[in-house]
Amino acid sequence: MLKIYRDQEEIEIMDRLTILPLKEVVLFPYMVFPLLVGREPSLRAIQEAMMHNKLIFLAAQKDQMIEEPDKDDLYRYGVVAKILQVLKLPNGLMKVLVEGLVRGRIQRFLPYTDHFEARVDLIEDNEENNVQIQALMRKASQLFREYVNLNPAIADEILLSLEGIHSHYRLVYYIGAHLKREVALKQQILEIEDPVEQLMFVIQVLESEKQILEIEQQIDEKVRDRIQRSQRNFYLQEQMRVIQEELGEQNPMDGDLGKLRDKIRKARMPKAVEEKALEELDKLRNMPPISPEATVIRNYLDWLIAVPWYQKTRDTLDIQKAKKILDEDHYGLEKPKERILEHLAVLKLVKKIKGPILCLVGPPGVGKTSLGRSIARAMGRQFVRVSLGGVRDEAEIRGHRRTYIGAMPGRIVQNMKRAKTINPVFLLDEVDKMSMDFRGDPAAALLEVLDPEQNKAFNDHYLEVDYDLSNVLFITTANVRANIPEPLQDRMEIIELPGYLEHEKLQIALGYLLPKLMKEYGLDPDEIVFTRPAILKIIREYTREAGVRNLERELASICRKIAKAIAMSNGRTNRTFRIGVEQVVKYLGVPRYQSRQIGTVWGPGRAIGLAWTQYGGELLEIEVNVVDGKGNLTLTGKLGEVMQESAKAALSYIRSKADALNIPKKYWDEKDIHIHIPEGAIPKDGPSAGITMAVALISAINQQTARKDVAMTGEITLSGKVLPIGGLNEKVLAAQRFGIKHVIVPAENGKDIKELPAPLRKGVVLHTVSHMDEVLDIAFADEVIEPS
Repeated sequence: MLKIYRDQEEIEIMDRLTILPLKEVVLFPYMVFPLLVGREPSLRAIQEAMMHNKLIFLAAQKDQMIEEPDKDDLYRYGVVAKILQVLKLPNGLMKVLVEGLVRGRIQRFLPYTDHFEARVDLIEDNEENNVQIQALMRKASQLFREYVNLNPAIADEILLSLEGIHSHYRLVYYIGAHLKREVALKQQILEIEDPVEQLMFVIQVLESEKQILEIEQQIDEKVRDRIQRSQRNFYLQEQMRVIQEELGEQNPMDGDLGKLRDKIRKARMPKAVEEKALEELDKLRNMPPISPEATVIRNYLDWLIAVPWYQKTRDTLDIQKAKKILDEDHYGLEKPKERILEHLAVLKLVKKIKGPILCLVGPPGVGKTSLGRSIARAMGRQFVRVSLGGVRDEAEIRGHRRTYIGAMPGRIVQNMKRAKTINPVFLLDEVDKMSMDFRGDPAAALLEVLDPEQNKAFNDHYLEVDYDLSNVLFITTANVRANIPEPLQDRMEIIELPGYLEHEKLQIALGYLLPKLMKEYGLDPDEIVFTRPAILKIIREYTREAGVRNLERELASICRKIAKAIAMSNGRTNRTFRIGVEQVVKYLGVPRYQSRQIGTVWGPGRAIGLAWTQYGGELLEIEVNVVDGKGNLTLTGKLGEVMQESAKAALSYIRSKADALNIPKKYWDEKDIHIHIPEGAIPKDGPSAGITMAVALISAINQQTARKDVAMTGEITLSGKVLPIGGLNEKVLAAQRFGIKHVIVPAENGKDIKELPAPLRKGVVLHTVSHMDEVLDIAFADEVIEPS
């Protein structure tokens, strides 16, 4: 128990006290403070204290966010306080006025469930009065006065009570109570028991706070000074402008704006655009330079001046030269080149672009983008490219309206500025990869750009004036035609760029890629020689693509290794690096794509089909097993819906011809049929394997072996008619690569056979058929007779 005196009253404090947790506040001795109590345990603690001696122990929470603190969430040091007044509020809260008496430290908590109670060790303040204490008190008082004067959040009246404090403890408690700092720091002041150490800590805190407040004051003064200077300049400029208008003198601002006016005149804009520009210029002249709107108008005028309105390049429409350039840059692609030359020929005769926009559709790496660049080179025009992949905002095409912060024109106008002419070759790349969301549909915005009847008055949201795009030669590219919106397809002429065939890749590697790579890596043609078998091995076993990008990467890898070998030999030698099949494996490692062996296990129920993929042609070895069962048909190999329907159509045709094929009627009720196409993880679809599955089914049912040097492709109908297919070039190439001698093709593909390149027909005999009977005659013949 401890006896203390407050206002000539003796107070006895027991060491067992009720505890009231405090949020966001630390109470110091000698301080009177109002508390708002609302938590149930806290209300119970107040009631307990009022029933005894009105004394309560106030301890701050470590984390102010905890609504129901545990004993571990409270600081051990706190203040014993006397409850002076209790007022119950209508909303269930309780307003409590308390006075801090003496510091204490929780010794241990007592087992109460509805509130906190604890044994408390009381810390009596023993006054000391020596020279060091007096000096520290003076320093602390001085710093506190400076702190209050600098801090606008503290009233100056607080300093009045400071003069009457002569106790070092009361001075520390008074300063701590009025510091605008966090609970943890105030708690630290409360817990220090040594008076000298306590005063030193308070002085350090006040010094730090004083420096921070002085820096804040300096920042405020600088900001205020800049604002005042800006307002003063604006006021003086307005006065000067009015005086000069009265005197009839020229505004100094007109010097800069006069240059802007000259640029507008020299830009040779259309009349309506020039009027708009001059109107905006007048607005700018009458506007304060510091106004945000002035910057917006200035940027707008800069864009109007920068965009080309009349500058154009002279077309060099020499068709022979254009053909030569296209052939230099691209091997093959005869149909696309022919259509481009036709387009240039019409342009030469008519002198005006008026016709469909060209759209180059094909797999990656076949030369769509570079073809557009070649067209620009052939015509002598500037070339600009915009990638539309992933664009989903209409403003990317048409621009943002000037009301938005950071607004700018769309990509069309931006690239016209970059081209600096009104007639560039403008490539819109990846037009099939646009998407749409709540911000609009960019494909809809392109409709105006790509319509020859509308693009002469293209309206960008930022420019807000009509811009003529009719002189621009637009070319678009895409990988998948089906992903291009129908309205866009209607405005374009689609030119299909098929994947390169094997012999074309070989020629591209020898005539285009290797010379370019040797020049790029500093190699002489005499230092490295690639054999044709080596390049073919790279094409077949290290790449799987329709274009030549990966082929170029593999060739580049070998060239870099050769360059490294030459560099490490301390200079060039007369040695020639000959790259054969063995060297390819040495430099590139194990082949990534092993060639499958066709027909290694052969017998009844086997037939070879031909398939088209985006990487080229492939052979399908179709397998059929017949087992005892109840007439079920099983299809495996990850077949698509169309391919499954083809299998059912083939089976239906065979059942309709059961008598002619010597198949008993009860056969279908007693046998189960399983059709499988190997490489089951790869999805397969399409109708062109119909006749192949029919041959494999007949072979399995009749236990008759089909020829393994015959491959076939064609769709089958229920009546046995063979319908045409696509991708004939790639399929014939696959047959040639795997050593197939005879290929069965639908008769309706005769026109495609005539267009087959001569290298593809080498070593392969093509048989045209129109009915399934003809297919069976060839597939099961002892000796195949070549067509006349």
